[in-house]
Amino acid sequence: MSKSLNAVGASTYQNIKRDIIFGHLAPGAKLKLDGLRNRYSASMSTLRETLNRLASEGFVDAQDQRGFFVRPVSRDDLIEIANLRVLLECHALRLSVANGDTDWEGNLVAAHHKLHLMEQKMLVGDQSQKEDWKRYDWGFHLALIEACGSQNLLSLHAVLYDKYLRYQMLVLTYRGEEAVEEHQRMFQAALDRKVDLCAEILEQHIIKGLNHTLAAFKD
Repeated sequence: MSKSLNAVGASTYQNIKRDIIFGHLAPGAKLKLDGLRNRYSASMSTLRETLNRLASEGFVDAQDQRGFFVRPVSRDDLIEIANLRVLLECHALRLSVANGDTDWEGNLVAAHHKLHLMEQKMLVGDQSQKEDWKRYDWGFHLALIEACGSQNLLSLHAVLYDKYLRYQMLVLTYRGEEAVEEHQRMFQAALDRKVDLCAEILEQHIIKGLNHTLAAFKD
């Protein structure tokens, strides 16, 4: 029974978080418990627990006497998130590239292959699988840093990446060949164990993505 209840809670958490990240629950929207109960087939206690967890992670605002709201977005918040991502992800990347073993290399090759195939579809105008594209993008970036040796660092990065992804999905436009080339260069530098070069490409990749998103972003 306990396992079943935990599974329901985990599923509800993942579904609501996904809908916030991918814009199905709009920034600033009030999260009414009755509506959420019908939408996600979850109990009131599960919903409250889920929303409080999402509030602690920065995806939901919990306001006294007013209830829960999807966290609003702003240019300043996006810039701060991107800068924090540079700090965390580049640090994790340096550790991972220096320490990664053969299994890490194999996982990285597989992750890049999946992402590259999806990017080729995007380049020819097929944008029907945007969520899969971003899932493979996340998989590649995670594979790059997974050998950093710090679960705390990976957990912090995962939350930050999801916040960054939320902004990207709100204004989603594709950077195209430039981003594909950056991924390819990062991939090769990682395999060649060129730590400084790989971190430099990653920082440029994040900042260029930030500028691209800011250009399409409206407060």
